[in-house]
Amino acid sequence: MNAREYPIRPLPGDDPRFTTGLVLDVASVLETQGYPKVTGIDWVDLRQALWGFLYGTRRGEAS
Repeated sequence: MNAREYPIRPLPGDDPRFTTGLVLDVASVLETQGYPKVTGIDWVDLRQALWGFLYGTRRGEAS
């Protein structure tokens, strides 16, 4: 099992699926599983981490 689905290529300019709702849903799952509530600057970090996982780079960085 060496095939990977992520990161998604090519890197999209603006992916309409990557919404605030998606980030909120991920934060909710983390909290449901017993992780601390996402607050403050952690929202930015979560959004960047999720972007990096999906697209292989952080938003705003050169690919």
